[in-house]
Amino acid sequence: MFELERISKESVPAALEKAERYRLLNEPLQAESICLDILEVDSENQKALVILLLALSDQFTSGNPSELAQARELLPRLHDAYERDYYAGIISERRATALVEQGGGQRGYAAYNLYREAMDWYEKARKLAPSDVDDSILRWNTCVRLIDKHPHVRPAPDDPTELMLE
Repeated sequence: MFELERISKESVPAALEKAERYRLLNEPLQAESICLDILEVDSENQKALVILLLALSDQFTSGNPSELAQARELLPRLHDAYERDYYAGIISERRATALVEQGGGQRGYAAYNLYREAMDWYEKARKLAPSDVDDSILRWNTCVRLIDKHPHVRPAPDDPTELMLE
C-alpha cells in the first residue's frame, strides 16, 4: 500500500542517536524502525545492528517468538566475536527474564535453561574480552542473582511425573 522512504547516508549518525534515545525512552518499536532504516542504507552498520538487537530483546515481554528469532538472526552479522557471544548471552538472559515476568507453569524451568545458556555465552565472551572490559562478568553475576531470587527458576526435575504434578 505504502512504500518506505530511504534516509540519506549522511543522516545515519543522527538517526543512531535517535534510535538509542527511543530505546532509553522505552519505545523499542521506534528504535527498531529507525535501525531498519539505517540498515537499508548501511547494511553493515554495527551500532545499528546492536541497537536493533537490543530493541528486539526489549520486546520479549510481548510473548511474540518472532522477536527472539529476529534478534538471534542478527548475531552472525556482528563482526566482533566477543560481541557475538556477549549479545547472544543478552538475548538468552532477556528472554529468560521475560519468562520470569510472565510467571506460572513450567516457565521457571525454561527460564533457568535460558539463564544457564546466557551464562555459557558470557563465559565464552569473557575469554575474548579486552582486559579492561568486565561486562560479561557483570551479566553472568546478574544471571546468578536472578536465579537465586526466584525459587521457581530451577532445573526441570528428572522425574517427568513431577512435571505433571505442577
